[in-house]
Amino acid sequence: MPDTQAREHCQKYADRLGSVYVSDCQDDRFYFSGHSSVSGEPILLRDFPASQADAPRVLVVGGIHGDELSSISIVFAWMRELKTLTPQPFHWRITPSMNPDGLLRPDAQRTNANGVDLNRNFPTPNWEEESRKYWVDRTHRNPRRYPGPEPLSEPESRWLFAEIEKFQPHVIVAVHAPYGIVDFDGPSIPPKKLGHLYLNLLGTYPGSLGNYAGVVRGIPVVTVELASAGSMPSARQQDKIWQDLLTWLDEKINQPTQHAAKDTP
Repeated sequence: MPDTQAREHCQKYADRLGSVYVSDCQDDRFYFSGHSSVSGEPILLRDFPASQADAPRVLVVGGIHGDELSSISIVFAWMRELKTLTPQPFHWRITPSMNPDGLLRPDAQRTNANGVDLNRNFPTPNWEEESRKYWVDRTHRNPRRYPGPEPLSEPESRWLFAEIEKFQPHVIVAVHAPYGIVDFDGPSIPPKKLGHLYLNLLGTYPGSLGNYAGVVRGIPVVTVELASAGSMPSARQQDKIWQDLLTWLDEKINQPTQHAAKDTP
């Protein structure tokens, strides 16, 4: 996909989200990941290379659930900060929205266009049995949490699975809402807080990104759970979340201390 087409698609985010601006798309070097959503919407990426070779790699994923609008908007805010960060200690790879179909519907929805919760569609152990049992027994067949017919049945989850294999991140940062906490899965010591959001381990779930990447793959997964799906934190809160995240990454990314793994709903 040419950069001009990526910018045209990126402008859809500006049209959809009040705190995302046209300039966020015009001067950023978004590119097509090579993967599209069920409805053919491209999954876009933006790289911020490190100042030095062989720097740790950080993968940031926003908008796994399309109705968590703030989880997309804050990623654009972080990208504005990254454009001014020098020297750049990490190689960042960022997608503001993993689930563009859910976001761009007239009424945004959690699931993708096939009605699958992408955060239940990753290949965790005993997925076939555990994911359906959880969906039936614990959620009472809640359609918002339908895990899909099989692991990686969806193009969006297949993209992230492939991207993790390709990029080999040292840390994954996933953004959600509206629990208002920090969750964590995998090795290393989690941040006790990011700004006004405090660590609160919510549990592991069959097919979730935290379960797959954090528990199965052993990649630290920091989940930033914003307090509101529809409203952004204040500018001061956003800045503190960002600064605390940078501090934690700087202190802990090379310290793979084992830690109990939990995950976000």
